Amino acid sequence: MRVFVTGGTGFVGKAVIRALQSHGIIVRCLVRPGSEADLKGFEAIERVPGDVLHPEGMEAAMQGCAAVVHLVGIIRERPGRGVTFERLHPVATANMVMAAQKAGIRRFLLMSALGTRPGARSSYHRTKWEAERVVRESGMEWTIFRPSVIYGTLDGFVSMLARMMRLPVVPVLGDGRYRLQPVPVGQVAEGFARALERPATIGQTYEVGGPRPYTFNEILDQIGKALGKSRVRKLHQPLGLMRPLVRLLEPLLFFPVTSDQLLMLQEENVCDPTPFFRAFDLEPVEFPDGLRRMLAR
Repeated sequence: MRVFVTGGTGFVGKAVIRALQSHGIIVRCLVRPGSEADLKGFEAIERVPGDVLHPEGMEAAMQGCAAVVHLVGIIRERPGRGVTFERLHPVATANMVMAAQKAGIRRFLLMSALGTRPGARSSYHRTKWEAERVVRESGMEWTIFRPSVIYGTLDGFVSMLARMMRLPVVPVLGDGRYRLQPVPVGQVAEGFARALERPATIGQTYEVGGPRPYTFNEILDQIGKALGKSRVRKLHQPLGLMRPLVRLLEPLLFFPVTSDQLLMLQEENVCDPTPFFRAFDLEPVEFPDGLRRMLAR
């Protein structure tokens, strides 16, 4: 089987490529000009140049593929560069769906996000829902994954928090009691690979998370413990004071939080992942165990 992958140069994308290859699947990866170096070490894959926002010629690039795995997404907008949730979520997804249909491809796997729903408060979740709707209404044989926070080596979450452990105190937005359900990147990737082999997953949406939720405070404590710290000192920042500061500073790319992300943090990000683990015969990995494996490298 040959599979067309978008977003393969990203953190999750690389893990998905490895999982697909471990199942004997040939990977054809869409590579945006300028990001070729991000796939160094993946010599066995087929590469085609292109951009999800410019679908011209995409049909030809997909010829011979049995499925599309669409992973492209962003967590932060850069409107000045045309990088917006609207363009990179529903518009890009519609482009890939249309190209797949023209190429005669029936199977389509989509990376969405936990919390995605109609009428969501955050732009991120609203546009992810629009992307899901495009896929559901396409008439294709689709499967959708909605993961919580994904962690692993070189991720943008645990790795960042681990670096912050060097500080005398770790700043925390709000009271830190909002819950997340971190899941290892390898399990998310394995779900994508196994879905291609399991017809029962067609037409299904899977919420993906670790076996149990953790408050943000608990996540910091677990990371500290994995790094050998006896205590993680936290400095809680009142949300009432942070909201206007975030609105002021979010246009600056070095500032780590946006107003949209602040909204999502307050909503929490938890689920019942049992259907996911059952459907793909995966054994849940406890967050402390996953952390030790990740941070011991």
